[in-house]
This record gives sequence, C-alpha cells and structure tokens, in this order.
Amino acid sequence: MRRKHFKDDDETQVDMTPMLDIVFIMLIFFIVTTSFVKESGVAIDRPDPNQEPPPPEEKKKKNIFVKIDAANRISMDGLDVDIRAVRARVEQKRAQNPEAIAIIGVDESSETDILISVVNAARMAGVDKVTVSVTEL
Repeated sequence: MRRKHFKDDDETQVDMTPMLDIVFIMLIFFIVTTSFVKESGVAIDRPDPNQEPPPPEEKKKKNIFVKIDAANRISMDGLDVDIRAVRARVEQKRAQNPEAIAIIGVDESSETDILISVVNAARMAGVDKVTVSVTEL
C-alpha cells in the first residue's frame, strides 16, 4: 500500500512590506523634525606658520605677550599676574602702543578656562587682535 505524501503549500509567510513602509515613514519623520544646533565657540586668530616672524626689537615693541604655563600661572614681562589683573596690565600696555596685538602663549596641559579668561580680558581691554600659540615651557 502506498502512502500519500501531501505537500504543505499553505505555509504561512509574513509580509514585510507594511513594516518597511512604517520604518521609512518614521525615518523621514525623524529627519524632518530634527533640529541642528550650531555650537558656539571662541574665535581665535592663529598665526600663519609660513609667515616669517618680525625682528625681535619690533616684536617686543608692538605686541603684548601673556604666558600661561602648565600650572595655570599667568605671566607678563616675566612677572606673575593674577587673572583679575590681566585686563589692567593689558590696558596699560595698550596705552603705550594702541595698535598692539595680544599674543598668548599657552602650555598644552593648562586649563582651557584660564585661556578663555585671558582672551576675554584682552578683548575687554580693547585689543582687537588676540593670537593664541602653543608654547613648550
């Protein structure tokens, strides 16, 4: 006696088309409703590395130098300066030379908030151009 084998043609299959439609609609919704926020930053003028530096006597006469070392100490003209006195010292230097620019030499391991405070103090003192350079102390 022969046995009859029946094939199951009625296998159930899940139709993925509606799920893909929903996924694409959600993707479009999220792309359209996303708001992009531009982060604010500090505008820093960096010197051109290919430009030759001015002669030393001219450089000292025209520029205001501020150094920030690894221990976050601020110094001007070889003297340690408190963060609250930076603005007054820069104003004093700027009174001697109104077209002076401020050059801030900062150590890589110093804290960023000290650098930002010095840049803000120089700008509040009336210096239009503030340049930041990394120094190896």
